Amino acid sequence: MTKTVLGVIGGSGVYEFPGLKDERWERVTSPWGEASDELHFGVLPTASGDVDMVFLPRHGRGHVHSPTSINYRANIDVLKRVGVTDIISVSAVGSLKEELPPGTFVIVDQFIDRSFAREKSFFGPGLVAHVSMAEPVCARLGDHIEAACKANGIAHARGGTYMVMEGPQFSTLAESNLYRSWGCAVIGMTNMPEAKLAREAEMPYATIAMVTDFDCWHDDHENVDVASVIKILGENAENSRAVLRDVATSFGPTRTPSPIDTALEFAFITAPEKRDPELIAKLDAVAGRVLNV
Repeated sequence: MTKTVLGVIGGSGVYEFPGLKDERWERVTSPWGEASDELHFGVLPTASGDVDMVFLPRHGRGHVHSPTSINYRANIDVLKRVGVTDIISVSAVGSLKEELPPGTFVIVDQFIDRSFAREKSFFGPGLVAHVSMAEPVCARLGDHIEAACKANGIAHARGGTYMVMEGPQFSTLAESNLYRSWGCAVIGMTNMPEAKLAREAEMPYATIAMVTDFDCWHDDHENVDVASVIKILGENAENSRAVLRDVATSFGPTRTPSPIDTALEFAFITAPEKRDPELIAKLDAVAGRVLNV
């Protein structure tokens, strides 16, 4: 059993996590560059004991980073560096299914990554590693999220594929219909490479995909205005905080190990004598457990 430090990455509309005690905002440096913002540290009092929380607004407070300009590697690195054990991503998405209307929380279990202008790995020349992404999210976190949605009476769906597009423009109608033909449930711009990097950092990761509107395939798409989307964003943000509080309560201040905690155990393929010492030094937080740095 180890201490729980629950990390939350807040997406569009979720720029803070009120209700923490002993809270502080602190800039954490990373060898991978600047993270999106300072980290918001605090303790969440729960019925099962105090749970340490670390919150990071993915786009920065005031929404200053586009999906492409986010430094995903730095974000995951700083969370790992301060001791976060598990990550829950909160993300605004468009729906690709009639049965997932605005306001629905989708606990996704798969991704299709169509992003193309982002750094997607901590590893590369000088230290090559391959981790499995067959099951890209943590089912245990998903169980806690599902139970919290039920407890709060929030419309939700367990399972579904999140289609990740580069953005910042939205889909064409042809693209939207293509993704529907692939069986995707929701579409967004940020969960990749975030989920891949979390796996490389041996951190269980799950997503609450909060539907704000239907993507452009839907007949009602042209009737969606900014005011209605902002209204849904606000409602979703408040609901997400309620869910996260319940997840922290059920998860508790101590955690049992996860298989994801050792995702790098057999991932390295570069011979030890060929490994780049400068790259290894940058991996002190992400892969220090296996590289002994």
